[in-house]
Amino acid sequence: MAGEDKYRDFMYGEGEKDTVWRFGAPPNYDLVNKLFEEGRTNVWPVGSLEERVQRLVKTWEMELVHKVRPQDYKSINPEKFLFSANARKEMTAQEIREIGGGYNAFLQTDLPKHLRIYDPEEETANSSQEEFTTVFPRGFALEILQVYQGPPTIVYKFRHWSYMDGPFHGHAPTGELVEFFGLGIFHVDDQMRVEKVEFFYERGDFLSSFLKGAPLKNSGGATGSRCPVMKK
Repeated sequence: MAGEDKYRDFMYGEGEKDTVWRFGAPPNYDLVNKLFEEGRTNVWPVGSLEERVQRLVKTWEMELVHKVRPQDYKSINPEKFLFSANARKEMTAQEIREIGGGYNAFLQTDLPKHLRIYDPEEETANSSQEEFTTVFPRGFALEILQVYQGPPTIVYKFRHWSYMDGPFHGHAPTGELVEFFGLGIFHVDDQMRVEKVEFFYERGDFLSSFLKGAPLKNSGGATGSRCPVMKK
């Protein structure tokens, strides 16, 4: 079913009346939708495979970040769901929740602590959201660039991007484009619910973009600004 967001399902309506939202209410994606529309490279026809995959991925990301309980997810099969990034250990939805949610799951690393630009082991769900909504006050846009294979094993190339309009770990904003590209593999059931997710991308190039900003004096990291994605 379609919700009130242009590109995501399962945010509003009768089916969400008991959903527990991380920030107390469904998120507002108006700003990031505007960023997406201004910066996307393709406009996929409604109903096309590319458009359906893009909607599924955006919905899945929304639920992963904003819904507290795995039982409230409707884009996945919670009994079978597994997530992995760059061939690391697979995690269940509950394990992703326990390590602090989506950003921490995506940015897992084996680097020594003193070399970590961002350390997911030190961040909570709230602090990671604060970190990235501060650096990206317009949100972090996602586009499906190409779909190589359709269900039940969906293989696609994606692009994530925004502009560094806020500080990051004591580095001043640059206003520059920050983006990364990757490959996603979604294994879905006959109801198009995701049972397994695999991502492959270069995290280091993405994070190093934040270090271009000049060091800020007397800064302990992220400030308190929030983007409308986090607000009702």
